Amino acid sequence: MNTNPLVTKVEEITKTNPVVVFMKGTAQFPQCGFSARACQVLKASGVNDFTTIDVLSDDPLWDALEAFTQWPTVPQIFIGGEFIGGCDIISEMYERGDLATLLKDKKVTA
Repeated sequence: MNTNPLVTKVEEITKTNPVVVFMKGTAQFPQCGFSARACQVLKASGVNDFTTIDVLSDDPLWDALEAFTQWPTVPQIFIGGEFIGGCDIISEMYERGDLATLLKDKKVTA
């Protein structure tokens, strides 16, 4: 069991929102190209409503996110409470059609 309250917060955020992107900036104002691309891929997949968390505005939360996923970079995408990966992984899944299947399986899209 994890005793770090920020790691617990990360876990709660990912479990209570269908799609979460921990990123630099926001979906409206991304602060890096990878974060912008991840949002574009989600929107292209029919996900119009997803939660974004700006890690630049909360360094301790960013550290907790890295502790939670053991993944050192952002963006980090969660779908249905499951850590999917970063921009490259979600882009590859989109191109193969796997992302659409996952989104349907997790009941995020119709």
